[in-house]
Amino acid sequence: MNNLAEAQPIQQTSRIAQVFETQRTASRRAPYPSVQERIQHIDKLAALLEKHQDAIANAISTDFGNRPSQESKVLEIFGLISGCNYTRKRLKKWMKPQKRHVGLAFFGAKNTVIPQPKGVIGIVTPWNYPLFLALSPAISALAAGNRCIIKMASNSQTLARLMEKLISEEFDDSVLAVVAGVSAHEFTHLPWDHLVFTGSAATAKTVMETAAKYLTPVTLELGGKSPTIVADDFDIKVAADRLLFGKFLNAGQTCVAPDYVFIPRNKVDAFIDAAKTVVKQRYPNLNSADYTSIIDEKAYQRLNKTLEDATSKGARAVNLIDQTINDDASRKLAPHLVCDVNADMLIMQDEIFGPLLPIKPYDNIEDVIAYINANERPLALYLYSNKKAVQEQVIYNTLSGGMCINDSVVHVAQHDMPFGGVGNSGMGHYHGHEGFIEFSKMRPIFKQGPMSALLMMAPPYGATFDKMYKLMLKFKL
Repeated sequence: MNNLAEAQPIQQTSRIAQVFETQRTASRRAPYPSVQERIQHIDKLAALLEKHQDAIANAISTDFGNRPSQESKVLEIFGLISGCNYTRKRLKKWMKPQKRHVGLAFFGAKNTVIPQPKGVIGIVTPWNYPLFLALSPAISALAAGNRCIIKMASNSQTLARLMEKLISEEFDDSVLAVVAGVSAHEFTHLPWDHLVFTGSAATAKTVMETAAKYLTPVTLELGGKSPTIVADDFDIKVAADRLLFGKFLNAGQTCVAPDYVFIPRNKVDAFIDAAKTVVKQRYPNLNSADYTSIIDEKAYQRLNKTLEDATSKGARAVNLIDQTINDDASRKLAPHLVCDVNADMLIMQDEIFGPLLPIKPYDNIEDVIAYINANERPLALYLYSNKKAVQEQVIYNTLSGGMCINDSVVHVAQHDMPFGGVGNSGMGHYHGHEGFIEFSKMRPIFKQGPMSALLMMAPPYGATFDKMYKLMLKFKL
């Protein structure tokens, strides 16, 4: 099947169709941008982000209703600039052809693997970290020599319009473009050379079905219920200090946020007390400008319903800042710990994606591991323990997209490690070298030497063939 012939949407006159056709044509005419061109693109993107960081943070805050600029700067803008710097320093090395072993005694022959650009990369971005989750894969894709088009979420249109303007001023459409207002249907129904989607597992299945029509490879960054384990040996106050920072960033609207926490049964009360102290210091009241709003009314009502469902079924909700539970006008829901949870509650069934943290008491680590393994593979797993034996027990008896020991969320900011899910939490990786490889075709090139040893085994078969075959086995070629 010719997937270009199947691509009916590119015949339309919409902006996304025009930009796609521009990039596809450019990628075929100039399929291997030089290292200098790629570094120029990455440097240009880093400079754009630094120059317009205040406007970008304000646009993100507008889309949320309130989000502190400090969070946007450190979690999104700085991480991207840092990613650009990391990539620039290593790109020339990544692009070098790789020498590989030659088998079957091909005398004088050479094997080489050359990373080559795939072509045009589509990136579908969610609203929770709308800048980072758009441009982080774009940095990897541009480093690999590709061209990129970005679709931002409908809840991020203030940022989308700003980034469309800023990027169009610095980049030609043939290299990088943001298309504001494009529908998900029109965007995904194009014959991309690679498609990146960040969002829910349910939507990802639809995206994969669409991509399959064109045999488009996909990178899926999803989410799920990421567990946290506080081991008995770890200081409970330090654990609360660190894990609640990651949990309540962006009001819990983070794909790798701790979704529920296992606490030794005899330390639950101490953890609750520590949590109250920590959170009140960071967010004195619900109206704090440092505390992010829930993205929209639908999400706000869903979280309120989740909390009400838990308490109606016997859970105990602990408000960590004051007696105000929520504020409808600002769409803010107070940070809560939720105790005495069970499997019948919504809070233990779906990814929370908000400032609610269920506590599950436990008596032994084996039961915790069994519980985690009985559920879908999470995007992140957090363990607080200083004992190497406990760390290894959890590492080698569970599987998750990523793992962080003695802290939360920080693993996502490590440029030299891949970021990606497994199973229901996603597939594929980006960041750093793994991102470069993800968006490259690792193309094997075999170059024959002056003499082809294989011809010594050509028909008619007989004694020569038998002798050569025995030698191949003897020398374990």
